[in-house]
Amino acid sequence: MQDIILVKLGEIILKGLNRRSFEQKLMANMRKKIAPYGNFSVYCLQSTVYVEAKDEEADVGAAFEALKKVFGIITLTRAAACEKDKDAITALAREYLKEDLKKAASFKVESKRSDKSFPLTSIELSQYVGGELSEAFPDIKVEMHDPELTVFIEVRDKAAYVHSSPVKGAGGMPVGSNGKAVSLLSGGIDSPVSTYMIAKRGVKVIPVHFFSFPYTSEAAKEKVLELAHILEDYCGKLTVEIVPFTRIQEEIRDKCPEEYFTLIMRRFMMRIAERIANDYGAKAIVTGENLGQVASQTMEAMASTQSVISMPVLQPLIGMDKEEIIALARKLGTFDTSVLPYEDCCTVFTPRHPRTHPKTEEVEKAESALDVEALVEEALAGIEKAELF
Repeated sequence: MQDIILVKLGEIILKGLNRRSFEQKLMANMRKKIAPYGNFSVYCLQSTVYVEAKDEEADVGAAFEALKKVFGIITLTRAAACEKDKDAITALAREYLKEDLKKAASFKVESKRSDKSFPLTSIELSQYVGGELSEAFPDIKVEMHDPELTVFIEVRDKAAYVHSSPVKGAGGMPVGSNGKAVSLLSGGIDSPVSTYMIAKRGVKVIPVHFFSFPYTSEAAKEKVLELAHILEDYCGKLTVEIVPFTRIQEEIRDKCPEEYFTLIMRRFMMRIAERIANDYGAKAIVTGENLGQVASQTMEAMASTQSVISMPVLQPLIGMDKEEIIALARKLGTFDTSVLPYEDCCTVFTPRHPRTHPKTEEVEKAESALDVEALVEEALAGIEKAELF
């Protein structure tokens, strides 16, 4: 018996006249995700996306696991289909969920009748199938309030479907449905999580990493590429823009007051990120900043660093507790890589006593010793594009 995967949409169902474009983007993302596992038909009817194998070689189990990480899906389940007849539905439930029914101590049947031409109401269908299953499996009792197993029946346009409890999906919006943004990706805990969170809102991300060789090692670069590789499970294929940052940091060290090192460094990051964003047609910059976590993440410091660009800066982690961020990093699988002992450029030339509440005009004065435009152009000219495989 060949399974069908039923996918329920999340926020997409709240959309108006442009809802179809969101559905199309989701289905395109799903097709890309499951392409390695065989030939599948993916189509949408009545706010449900159906995934059906086209041949016996298709790996439905692997496709199901892969779809758990596609943004825009609220729940998904493996189901079996039959004709829209109460006895055919009963027979399918008895066979398809036989092992589950044998193991459970209690059950109930929950029906949904999208096809209103079906002769039984949802309640009548549940009562009929429930009664038949109770006779077929006398060791399992009917429990309406807190059953161990729920048998779900959906009577839809094309067929009737039987399945057990659905699995939670990734939620959010389909990647690419809400534009593009450049995401600053360091080797730390926060930036991979912020990249994930903005992708969950339907944003296609362009990761940018600032690399300061020899102060940061090749191992540090590889660490960032591994983080990006982990994020691809959710974000889709990524190309990391690796920006040479050594010259800029050395110039800051040699010509600027120490207390402003980090602030000026971040202002350069913003300028470069905005230029990269413009090249890609991206409309925002994403950072892993968390209010008050470090000296450069006070309101005044963030205002100073963001004042050099006109593009919006999105900060998905801004109000999160550090433990919440760590918990999400562990869930994503990025935490163990993030804590590997390879430093990134943010730890190079760290000031002993950084300014925590700077005035923007003070930072501008400290920065005036630098040829800002020349340094930005030099960094942009040296960018390495790292495609992940």
